[in-house]
Amino acid sequence: MGTLDCKIIRSSRKTLGLEVTENGLLVRAPLRATDRQINEFILQHKDWITKHLKKSEERRKQLADIPPLSMEEIRKLADKALKYIPDRVKYYAPKVGVTYGRITIRNQKSRWGSCSSKGNLNFNCLLMLTPPEVIDSVVVHELCHRREMNHSGRFYAEVFRVFPDYSRWDKWLKENGRLLMLRNDSAAS
Repeated sequence: MGTLDCKIIRSSRKTLGLEVTENGLLVRAPLRATDRQINEFILQHKDWITKHLKKSEERRKQLADIPPLSMEEIRKLADKALKYIPDRVKYYAPKVGVTYGRITIRNQKSRWGSCSSKGNLNFNCLLMLTPPEVIDSVVVHELCHRREMNHSGRFYAEVFRVFPDYSRWDKWLKENGRLLMLRNDSAAS
């Protein structure tokens, strides 16, 4: 596979896991895993790694072709989000069976949404660059945190009850969201 930066993180987990990041390969390993076991695991997954490295490189090339967002464009996205997202929250809150507090639109580098313990909801203005179904999936996700402030099985059961197509749009966001966020280097984390 040529030279590849590989970082190993050992923890109390039970299985080995791989992740291709923009910095190379990340291996998550149990504390007791030997270097030999880790190397064999990497070799067994060579095709998967190669495929995902190729995808990562394609995304990097795509990003190079996309101009960064100007402050004016970000302001317009935030204005658009302020008009659109509260209506989606108002639509889904009764379906989830929850109330909510203040809705804030932010410009962030790493989060699409969040829910505070007081029920205040935050959403990233860059959501306005995604399909409407992605926005709905994030809205439902955050509203479901009003019931479960975690990512447990019960939490996801609630998400899927309200938004059965959640997996499809969550996957879209995982595959495309990083590119969208990287368009704005001035966003607050």
